[in-house]
Amino acid sequence: MTQGQNCLQTNDWICGEYVRTRGHELLDATVQHVGITAVSVLIGLLIAFPLALVARRRPAVAGPVLGLTTVLYTVPSLAMFALLTPVFGVSAAVVVTGLVMYSLTILVRNILAGLAAVPAEVREAARGMGYGSARLLFEVELPLALPALVAGVRIATVSTVAMTTIGSVVGYGGLGNLIAAGMEGFFKAEVLTASVLCVLLALLADLLLVGLQRLLTPWTRARSRSGRTRVRRAARMAKAVA
Repeated sequence: MTQGQNCLQTNDWICGEYVRTRGHELLDATVQHVGITAVSVLIGLLIAFPLALVARRRPAVAGPVLGLTTVLYTVPSLAMFALLTPVFGVSAAVVVTGLVMYSLTILVRNILAGLAAVPAEVREAARGMGYGSARLLFEVELPLALPALVAGVRIATVSTVAMTTIGSVVGYGGLGNLIAAGMEGFFKAEVLTASVLCVLLALLADLLLVGLQRLLTPWTRARSRSGRTRVRRAARMAKAVA
């Protein structure tokens, strides 16, 4: 690969000069991408949580709720943004609203799965200790459901990072704007750099959420260490017998 200004002139895929001279564009696009992703997932979580609680308390509602969120997920993103544009105009709200709708099917299902996995005897024990519905939910059920809930947030976040790029059709796609512009002009360095940054954002978001899960669920680490200790003890016993 040629160095300096030549890599722009020869339209190389990897070009440090592009990163140096267009750093402000990359930063602005990255900030927009992160902002749209974070807002979309947060709003999706705020909507999905009460929906999941209603679906759990009223089984007759669970089917329609899950069915509706699944149908929304099957709508192609370009069609979704086109349908929302007359309502919100050409704005970031179009992209955020579409991404929130896509996140609901993942988040609602994972919240329901996490709550359903809480052992019935744990609930009964908590009720026997005088826990009301709200206290039972927030102090017993949600902590135990956190692994499934965070898993849903991880999937929703990574998929949202990817789908945010499609927001470039209305000018609010974050790094997708650069990818679309680079494809239109066949500017190789712009396409590759923005694409790599998008992948790195997804990986970083996933790692941060894994760290958050480990921080919020210290008992899972203790359980894992206990399991490894039992395995080592069994191995030493087997070796001694042999």
